[in-house]
Amino acid sequence: MKPCAFQLYTPSTLEDALEALWELTEEGRSVKVLAGGQSLIPVLNMRLATPDVLIDLNELDSDLNFISPDTNHIKIGALTRHYQLETSPLISKNVPIITEAERLIGHVAIRSRGTLGGSLAHADPSAELPLVASLLNARMTLQSKHATRTIPAAEFFLAYLMTSMEPTEILTEITIPTLPGRSGQSIQEFALRHGDFAIAVAGAQVTMDEDGCISDARLTLGGVGGTPLDMSASLAPLVGSRPLPEDIERLMKEICQDLEPDGDIHADSAYRKDLAITLSTRALVDGLQKVKDS
Repeated sequence: MKPCAFQLYTPSTLEDALEALWELTEEGRSVKVLAGGQSLIPVLNMRLATPDVLIDLNELDSDLNFISPDTNHIKIGALTRHYQLETSPLISKNVPIITEAERLIGHVAIRSRGTLGGSLAHADPSAELPLVASLLNARMTLQSKHATRTIPAAEFFLAYLMTSMEPTEILTEITIPTLPGRSGQSIQEFALRHGDFAIAVAGAQVTMDEDGCISDARLTLGGVGGTPLDMSASLAPLVGSRPLPEDIERLMKEICQDLEPDGDIHADSAYRKDLAITLSTRALVDGLQKVKDS
């Protein structure tokens, strides 16, 4: 498998990259932006994408590779590699679900090259980082030559492999809330083999009050729709309670009844629905246990 012929641009600054993207798009040329390439290169090789021009961002580490604390948030550059997130003490302390998620992504070679921004821009609904971004309501900063805008994850992911990025925009920064007090996070997934794409995945964040009751709960499912699916509103019955695992499983069976995931060669719709129930129960129970253990 080989990609079609394309021109390669290797800008040395973000400004140069945005300028080139704007001008080439205005000329009517098809352009793809390359970060780690772990999703894009296979797509090019299979000729599912046939761009005229590839803009390689890998010279822009000084602009787009960083992990920076902010008030109640962590700011992460889009070129930050998976292994950097996996091994960052700042991430493991403040957003531990990212550390957990990174350990589920591919293999060492993939985590050495792949980037946070690349994973989010690819928008695979069964991927771990889009799910985490949706669960935590991360905010995406999108830049073009003439403007910068920041939007929540709920507005960023539109459909399968589709985001709200304009053709002239580059995802440059992701802002993620830090873990609140008395809270626990968990991500649970099932894949046929370690490193494979998940058939289904669930992420949860649970917060408890001083009396040991749930004061807030969030849940997002992946692999059961075209985008990560926010189920948090359906968790209202858990608020104010001290649920047992069987109580959570009963609620998950109830709220997942209306799911109609697509089937494929790996799993049919009914199997994916059963996985959603099992994984969401595990994620919520694990999140609760982490609060109790902290």
